[in-house]
Amino acid sequence: MLDGVCEQTIVHQDIVKKVKKNMLDDEKIIDLAELFKVFGDSTRIKIICALLQSELCVCDLSCCINSTISAVSHQLRILKQAKLVKYRKEGKVVYYSLDDEHIFEIFNKGCEHLDEI
Repeated sequence: MLDGVCEQTIVHQDIVKKVKKNMLDDEKIIDLAELFKVFGDSTRIKIICALLQSELCVCDLSCCINSTISAVSHQLRILKQAKLVKYRKEGKVVYYSLDDEHIFEIFNKGCEHLDEI
């Protein structure tokens, strides 16, 4: 017997029906998977961590996370497409910040989970 595997095949139809009724639709599942993929890169996590502290320009971000401006710009494009960061221009300088409070919550929940492990 394998750990975590039933010894007998029984489908609990009432529970399955209830769960299926409350499942996300396939499109939302795909969108959610894509969102979580964005969090799957350590450079992007560093950028989010820095932006949790302060609004920053690309030059400041590159110094904060010890990366090149080019690499930071590339990762910011991905974060913008995922609507995780936003930017504002002030003269010739572009400042980045987290798009909304949800990103802070997602990040903190991830950290809380790691602290419990």
